[in-house]
Amino acid sequence: MSTSPFVPLDTFMGLPFRSDAKGSKAAILGIPFDCGTHPTRIGSRLGPASIREQSRLLRPHDPLSGLDPLESLKVVDCGDAAVKPGEIEPSYAAIAASVGSILKAGATPITMGGDGAIVLPEMRALHGTYPDLVAVHLDAHTDAYPIPGYNTATGFARAAEEGVVDAGRSFHIGVRGSTMVPGIYEHALKLGYSLVTMSELARRGIAAVMGAVRRKVGDRPVYLCFDMDFFDPSVAPGVCTPVWGGVSAAEGLLALELCCALDIVALDVNTVSPPHDTGGMSAFLAATVMLSALTHLARKGAPTRRQMRAPRAKRR
Repeated sequence: MSTSPFVPLDTFMGLPFRSDAKGSKAAILGIPFDCGTHPTRIGSRLGPASIREQSRLLRPHDPLSGLDPLESLKVVDCGDAAVKPGEIEPSYAAIAASVGSILKAGATPITMGGDGAIVLPEMRALHGTYPDLVAVHLDAHTDAYPIPGYNTATGFARAAEEGVVDAGRSFHIGVRGSTMVPGIYEHALKLGYSLVTMSELARRGIAAVMGAVRRKVGDRPVYLCFDMDFFDPSVAPGVCTPVWGGVSAAEGLLALELCCALDIVALDVNTVSPPHDTGGMSAFLAATVMLSALTHLARKGAPTRRQMRAPRAKRR
């Protein structure tokens, strides 16, 4: 593959494409799925392609540590899960299978959606490897609504009900704005989740909130779900459901850095909707989130420690 900046890249940051993640500590996976039910904003199925395109603007070297996280973690791009937008059952099966394949290879999945509905099959797959899984969800919405079915508003509700995540140690952070039905926050709390509204995050400060998260989560394996509407629409306009009053780019990246002190076993960056951001800034910021997470993981070597623990557990 050419490394010329003038040759279009088909993978994230020009990474090698591999059908499996064997030998890698982290692997990129696109999940180009959306339910197709939003009345006015459909487009997140195009998110992975746009994020890969905007990743051309990124450079791999970390000036603070001297690391190239892509090389340190031997990151590969495993392409996209074989989803069918709007078709829940076959797409969920494909997502779980693709995430499961990366986990089986001993790598950390770094996924990019797609809309918020993709979280449930990801957590199902992760729970098979990490039965004590917890979630840290940065989002303007809880996605744990008191409504039936499988859609963008119910992924975390179904996950708690199915027991694929320990809701009692999991967090929704940054929630704000109006909702389509009443009782949203009450239902999330009833399921066991901890909620931190955006106003509380602003009042207490990101460092203080993330410190409390670390104390409660402890050393449990964490699914870090980074919904791009955690950011304010002024910096990420191209998302599925924008809500004013979010974090700045700097604040969001700080929150990510502090989250990466946890034992991250998967990162999902979702809800980029390219048709609603012709400049591509939302996809560029999403790519930056992904590279920043890889950099933090490379600095501390967390995936390697997790890989070393897992085989011992299997031999018991």
